[in-house]
This record gives sequence, C-alpha cells and structure tokens, in this order.
Amino acid sequence: MTVETVTYRPQKIRWVAGGLAAGVVVLFTAISFGLSGSTGFENSGQFERGDQTAMIGLGILIALGILAFCRPRVIADAESIHIRNVVGGYDLPWSVVRAVRFDRNSPWAQLELHDDEQVSIHALQAADKDYAVEGVRALRALHQASVSA
Repeated sequence: MTVETVTYRPQKIRWVAGGLAAGVVVLFTAISFGLSGSTGFENSGQFERGDQTAMIGLGILIALGILAFCRPRVIADAESIHIRNVVGGYDLPWSVVRAVRFDRNSPWAQLELHDDEQVSIHALQAADKDYAVEGVRALRALHQASVSA
C-alpha cells in the first residue's frame, strides 16, 4: 500500500512578495544613504551612521512582514490534512472534514467541517488558477479515499 502525500504552496504570491520585499530593502537602503548632514530643522541635530543603519533595519523588517505572505502551505495524506496559513494553522483528521470547497469568486479553497465551521486554505489561491484546481482535486481525492475506507 502506497501512502500518497501532497504538498501545495501558493505560486504567484511568492513571486510578487519576493520582488516587493527586495524592492523595499533596496528603497530603504537608498533612503538611508540620503540621511546625512542636518535634520533640516534649526538647532535640531545631525543624522548619524546609526540613523542610516536603523533605516536599513526598518526596510528589512518590513520586507520580512511582506514575506510572511509566502508562509501558507497545505500537506495532506490519507489520514489528515495540515494547513499553515499566513497567521495560524490547523492539523485536522479527514474524519472531521465534510467537504473540500473552492467556490466561484472565492479567493482560496476551504474545508467545510462537520460542525458547520469553515477553514481557509490560503495555499490554494484563485490567482494560481490551474495549480489551485489541481490541488483541490488532489485534496478531494484524499478526502474521498479516507471517507470510503
């Protein structure tokens, strides 16, 4: 008996977030080089090396915040599904899942649970089109196999 495990991560958002994060770091680094001399107010002080370093550090922190959108992932096998979203995650056995849904005009796939709750799967986003549809089909097949077993 072969145990199939599937893993999906968002595709397009990773490219967008990576490029945007790199752009933010470059922008804040360029701005830091402009921080020299007087602060522009009378008797107020001078920009120093620490101010430049802080500006670069701020750019890096903002870039890390942007890269958090690359975090979503879903891993599923015959027994359970593990979902990691931008904030938080879920480890659920297939027995609590009623259906895997990907409604029209929905930004991402969702699990419908037996207690009428819904769990979003940010790793399967509508922007990824065929990749997301393939992922939903794979999750539905695993869910169906676990229900019929």
